[in-house]
Amino acid sequence: MKKVLVIIAALALSACSSLKTSSDYDPGVNFADVKTYAWVEKKTDKAAYHLDGLMDQRIRSAVNDQLQLKGLSLVGADKADVLVNYLTKVDKKINVDTFNSNYGYNPYYGAGWGRGMGMGHTQTTVREYEVGTLIVDLVDTKSGKLMWRGSVADTVRDKDTPEERVEVVNAAIGALLQSYPPQPEK
Repeated sequence: MKKVLVIIAALALSACSSLKTSSDYDPGVNFADVKTYAWVEKKTDKAAYHLDGLMDQRIRSAVNDQLQLKGLSLVGADKADVLVNYLTKVDKKINVDTFNSNYGYNPYYGAGWGRGMGMGHTQTTVREYEVGTLIVDLVDTKSGKLMWRGSVADTVRDKDTPEERVEVVNAAIGALLQSYPPQPEK
């Protein structure tokens, strides 16, 4: 479960970082009617403790803050217009860079065509890295259908302090929910 911590840490918003966000929604839904929400309830009876509990609290707090800024109220599941859930995943990526450095004299024409005194060096570097993705779903409580999904992804970077982790989560959720409620194109 440390992966969840690393995933969220990946979503750091820094000067050189660019969070990749996307969203999709059901165009048949009138999002102006969505006023209340509740969290999807876990299927286990052991709600007191789980391995990634601190990061779960951070994510839920950030989502609550952003949804409340958008005018939604947290209520019990029986009174909610939508249920909120989130998922995380990590994908391994490989980056291959090849650098060529050719220098010297190497004539292409004339006497001795194709011969010369040029020198060259090729260097290839392979770097493996992880991309973490956080997905937030809003599900219609009446129909049980997904009505909105947003995701945010970034390269995984470790953050050491709890304050940095909170900042990372808040920035990622803020970027993710920027597209909610969706604005239909006119």
